[in-house]
Amino acid sequence: MARKEQAASSASENPGRLKQIALTYKMTRKADPRIGLILAAVFIGVFGVLLAIGFLIDFPVYLGILGFLLAFLATAIVFGRRAERAAFGQMEGQPGAAAAVLDNIGRGWTTTPAVAMNRNQDVVHRAVGKAGIVLVAEGNPNRVKSLLAAEKKKMARIVIDVPVHDLIVGRDEGQVPLKKLRTTMLKLPRVLSGPQVTATNDRLKAMGDMMSRMPIPKGPMPGSKGARMPRGKMR
Repeated sequence: MARKEQAASSASENPGRLKQIALTYKMTRKADPRIGLILAAVFIGVFGVLLAIGFLIDFPVYLGILGFLLAFLATAIVFGRRAERAAFGQMEGQPGAAAAVLDNIGRGWTTTPAVAMNRNQDVVHRAVGKAGIVLVAEGNPNRVKSLLAAEKKKMARIVIDVPVHDLIVGRDEGQVPLKKLRTTMLKLPRVLSGPQVTATNDRLKAMGDMMSRMPIPKGPMPGSKGARMPRGKMR
């Protein structure tokens, strides 16, 4: 019974995987119409070269099998890279694209999307890892600088001894392209230990909880048109 259930579960998973591959191929083909020709050229090229070598050294069967496996592997690698490039191309410029990359950065990182935002949908995300705190901003470069400065000032009261890095996602000079965001963060020097990362996350979480629990004063703010000065005698 156990073997039958395992076979049934694997059979149900395979159509899902094939469907996912098909959807990925369709998405990639929209951004890269030549993807089919490129994959076919890679497969035929690798397989043909190894098969030709097999005939030259009188081992066509063995080299043919090896060539088929290597051709399949090379095709899969090329397809994966071009699919990733197409996905980044579609995500680039969309609000929240950097947050999607941060969610898949890997183990050892804790990400918090949209820790700061303005009315123009410029946003700052936060990631904490052994490299310290990384603030990732996406939006107008001139506007996000003020968001980054305000977030750094707020965190300076809580995490004084933790390095803070700031990155702006974009294609201009001094910015990080979306497709290079993950590799850029992984290249940052690791200066914190595991317990220090945990402590930093706890401090930032406590800061967020404290900010969310702060009471909002009711009534008009001082200086607004509806504000009334307290009555009393002028001295």
